[in-house]
Amino acid sequence: MRASWGWCLIRLRGFTLPNGAILSPDASWVSAERWESLTPEQRGTFAAVCPDFVVELRSRSDSLKPLRSKLVEYRENGARLGWLIDPQGRSVEVFRSDGEVEVLVNPAVVSGEDVLVEFTLDLAWVWG
Repeated sequence: MRASWGWCLIRLRGFTLPNGAILSPDASWVSAERWESLTPEQRGTFAAVCPDFVVELRSRSDSLKPLRSKLVEYRENGARLGWLIDPQGRSVEVFRSDGEVEVLVNPAVVSGEDVLVEFTLDLAWVWG
């Protein structure tokens, strides 16, 4: 889905990160400026860019350690913000570009902070 300020991409798209890793977050966002600077080839199935913002939603079969490692890898490759949403633990781990990880316990809402200023996610549907 495209908005004037960027591209919101769902699980159908993977990314080739600068370190060569190929990852596919549950949801992501790439700024319009960065996306439009890519060639058509770079925008392929595994776009040659690290998203500005990534979301991983823990499923019942996922363990947290590999998901945390994924968020760290995104951050190390240029992601500015990442969320690890854990419905079982009713928590959100917020990974920021400065290396900070903040754990929010049972938050009602999370925000896109300075990356997606006007974006908030109501977690009522996640917590059920």
